[in-house]
Amino acid sequence: MGFTIALGGKGGSGKTTVAGLLIHHMIRKGMKPVLAIDADPNANLNDVLGVMLNGTLSDAREMMKKDVPPGMTKDVFMEMKMEQALVEGDGFDLIAMGMPEGPGCYCAANNLLSQLIDRLIGNYDYLVVDNEAGMEHFSRLTQKDIDLLVLVSDPSRRGLTAACRIAALVRVLPMKVKEILLVVNRLEKEPPSWPAEVVETFGPERIASLPSDPLLADFDMQGKPAVTLPEDAPIVKATARLFEQLTGLC
Repeated sequence: MGFTIALGGKGGSGKTTVAGLLIHHMIRKGMKPVLAIDADPNANLNDVLGVMLNGTLSDAREMMKKDVPPGMTKDVFMEMKMEQALVEGDGFDLIAMGMPEGPGCYCAANNLLSQLIDRLIGNYDYLVVDNEAGMEHFSRLTQKDIDLLVLVSDPSRRGLTAACRIAALVRVLPMKVKEILLVVNRLEKEPPSWPAEVVETFGPERIASLPSDPLLADFDMQGKPAVTLPEDAPIVKATARLFEQLTGLC
């Protein structure tokens, strides 16, 4: 598997926007092809990247229960559906996991999905995974090594506490994480100091910040992809600096 960046954080922290802008900078620096996996049930990484979804892997999982054509095996059916769900972009491909399992047994479908996802990942040099807060979707990946985990928080005590808890959770899960970075998003003003819990959890050199940018909010209201923001927009310049910091960590 290629170089893996995973993003996590509580809902509303802006991690999906950060994920999309990081992918934008990776592609500009020639770090491609990138496979972007939207592992948040509220899938909207495609909106940030400016592409349309063709479906999700959870749709394929539901269809496998009743819609496999006669004469087609389930593994061939699932592979076909995954290929249909894969969105091709400029320098990246995107696939959305969709909703988590509902009532009933999905073991066969999930096992097939895990095998197909691992095979798909092997075709890319870079992997960016936009997770829901609890990182639950990583249980679907048999290859669980992460080169860089970026935890995104808003500048609130609750958001920072959530980021610390996710960092603690990740350290006890059966996965290898080489580096963890905290990104405090939508910051109006740099504080004189970060809470002691945050510094103890991440270390002062593993804490970064991104500014609040009204233009980003305007783009969001107008339905414009964040990756089309002008290069001199504060959030674009700040994520470029963040990208350089991430490169230095890896």
